[in-house]
Amino acid sequence: MGVYTVGDHQIPFHNYKEAVDWINGLIPFGIRPGLERIELLMERLGNPHRRLKFIHVAGTNGKGSSCAFLTQTLMECGYSVGTYTSPYITKFTNRFQYNDQDIPEDTLLSIAGRLFPLVQEMAESEQGSPTMFEVSTALAILYFAEECYPDVVVWETGLGGRMDVTNIVTPIVSLITNIGHDHMDVLGDTIEQIASEKAGIIKPGIPVVSCVEQPEAISILKETAIEKNSTLYLLGEQFSFERTQVSEDGQGVRFRGPFRELEFNIAMLGEHQSKNASGVMMVLEVLRQYMAFVLDDEHVLAGFRATFWAGRLEKVTDEPRIVLDGAHNPEGAETIAKTIPEVYHYRKLNLMMGMLANKHHSAYLQHILPIVDTLILTEPDFRRKLDAEALLALVEQLREAYAKTDLEIIVERDWKKALMLLQSRTEREDLGVVAGSLYMISDVRATLLHQTDSEKGW
Repeated sequence: MGVYTVGDHQIPFHNYKEAVDWINGLIPFGIRPGLERIELLMERLGNPHRRLKFIHVAGTNGKGSSCAFLTQTLMECGYSVGTYTSPYITKFTNRFQYNDQDIPEDTLLSIAGRLFPLVQEMAESEQGSPTMFEVSTALAILYFAEECYPDVVVWETGLGGRMDVTNIVTPIVSLITNIGHDHMDVLGDTIEQIASEKAGIIKPGIPVVSCVEQPEAISILKETAIEKNSTLYLLGEQFSFERTQVSEDGQGVRFRGPFRELEFNIAMLGEHQSKNASGVMMVLEVLRQYMAFVLDDEHVLAGFRATFWAGRLEKVTDEPRIVLDGAHNPEGAETIAKTIPEVYHYRKLNLMMGMLANKHHSAYLQHILPIVDTLILTEPDFRRKLDAEALLALVEQLREAYAKTDLEIIVERDWKKALMLLQSRTEREDLGVVAGSLYMISDVRATLLHQTDSEKGW
């Protein structure tokens, strides 16, 4: 590794790849909930986050899609938008976008160079080294506050809310998409515990929008909003939606809010996307009504129509028809199982699946098995992958109760060979689906779309 100097400091990387390798090299420090290290980092940099307007987005599923709706619609309305999301589908730079464009590699390199000495200094102190996600978050803040100056930043939580690194910011409005079973090893194993973590993004006096539906989660959000003196806009109470039409090309949504009714179309599939879009519409209504955002209906509707989010019920090839979906928890599986038969017509459904070792797979399989004709079990190319044989053992336990009687199961550890099997077995009248870990979805997507610059990661 080469060395070059920034100011008085020697930096041990001199190209984009080495900078990303350094950031990813911090992964072994793990996920360490708490804001002390990021607060210290920001203080040393002059608190650049205080100069930005954030829309903070938390939730178990639907965060990425909601961020995409917000970004596209605000851009369509003439605002410049920074977007910070994770994990990424194609390249590390996807995490940090300005007006839908990735951070330039040389900008990432120079900001990483600024952060390196601070991170080293902290690593040698009692705080210990910042984690990979903390350094990425600091990098995002510096990019938006000192390089591109967006009007607004769409800011996705990494994990939970309360102790998540992104919670260092005070937003202009918060959005909590939904609450389900994910990251239970960190967030707790009941809906109440997970809801308490997500509700941690609610700030004093800052309005919050939510599409959460479980009564026990709703009561926690309501209590927190009262305690923080924040106005809560809740799906089913302050706003609602209904779907007006559904096809392979998208769906129509009728939104009813406290200020007005509006009909719009989205290209994204599934009732869950109508719900995500309605939550975002409520956020936009709050911005329009109370924060003087100029959001003309024509541009708002065009933004919703144009929104796309890779790897979410995304049809990537027509011959054979193959759809990708990065659903990896029970709620995501329930959504796939409901949406695919509603939207697509097919004779046989062939599903290729690969998972990480830390998820709730039994409940996932209970939702997905009833719709599958051929199941191809494989493994993501990732260090925390779940062994395909272990996944098979789980399927066999559930087979009798949930699967079709003639379900065919194939185990192929190598995901590339598994993909070739899926392609060869999916005939013209059939549908091929690749589901599970986003790490695998990103590899499969790059292969099917012939993308040569694909990286992948959290």
